[in-house]
Amino acid sequence: MSEGQVTNLVKPIRTHTRFERARIIGARALQIGMGAPIFVDETTLREEFKEELVSIYGIDEANIRFVLDPLKIAMYEYDNHLIPIDIDPHED
Repeated sequence: MSEGQVTNLVKPIRTHTRFERARIIGARALQIGMGAPIFVDETTLREEFKEELVSIYGIDEANIRFVLDPLKIAMYEYDNHLIPIDIDPHED
C-alpha cells in the first residue's frame, strides 16, 4: 500500500452485532499483536491518534513515535472497513 492510500478490503454483508464486532476486532488485534502486517499506513495512524501521542510523548516526539496498541489499530481498521474478515451469517 502506498503512502496515504487507504483501500476498503471488506464491506460487511450486513450490520454486525456487538458480539460479532467484538470477535472480529479481538481476532484482528491478536493477529497484529503477533506481528501480522497492518492495513493502514503509519502516517494515517499518527494523524488519527495525534492528540493521544502528544499527551503521552509531547509535541516534539509525537511525529516520530508509533501507535503500538494492537486493539486501537484493529478498531481503526474495523471502523474504516480495512479488515479482511467477515462473519458468515447462518440464517435458519
